[in-house]
Amino acid sequence: MRDSPNAPIPALSAPELAAIAPSPSPAKALAVQAAGGDIAATRRLLEAVAPRMKRAVMAVMGAGNSDVDDVLQQSLIGLVQALPSYRGECEPSYFGARIAVRTAMASRKRARAAWARHDDEASAEALPSNDAAPLTVAVEERRRRIVRELLETISEEQAETMAMRFMLGWSLEEVAQATRVPLNTVRSRLRLAKEALRKRIQADPVLVEELEVEP
Repeated sequence: MRDSPNAPIPALSAPELAAIAPSPSPAKALAVQAAGGDIAATRRLLEAVAPRMKRAVMAVMGAGNSDVDDVLQQSLIGLVQALPSYRGECEPSYFGARIAVRTAMASRKRARAAWARHDDEASAEALPSNDAAPLTVAVEERRRRIVRELLETISEEQAETMAMRFMLGWSLEEVAQATRVPLNTVRSRLRLAKEALRKRIQADPVLVEELEVEP
């Protein structure tokens, strides 16, 4: 007898569901083990994600910043501490990179506040001394430094989104997964960040000239 088209579909057992469910990536599985206190898994996870996290720190702070390694270590510690909140929405390397971006931004703000308190006129990020460096390289690095400093003037969520999108080159989808927000929220944060930065730049003739934007 042919089954009725309206017949209920039998529920699958737990083993059957496990058999058809997609397996987590090796990195995600490693993160779960690390979150459970597996020391060996934690070490392997940190070794796997450290390169991407260091690139994120360097993107926010500048490759020549002397605090890059210290901030990376702080970021790795932050990752270990945050693992219990990891839910597998994105790859652990993206999860770690987001922590690195936040840690680096916080470090820049603390350093700038300390310099301000001590009336230190030193640059927040001095360029390496190299008389033979092409002028265009110095100009581009100075512009990147200005943009990093401008990111400190907008909200943390907007700055974080801008850094991931433009400094790290992530897609909108990757940013959404790492920040655990809908795609439209990412777009909204980027739009608001661009508007805020544009207003700040246009209000400062020096920035207009440095960044070569229309006043």
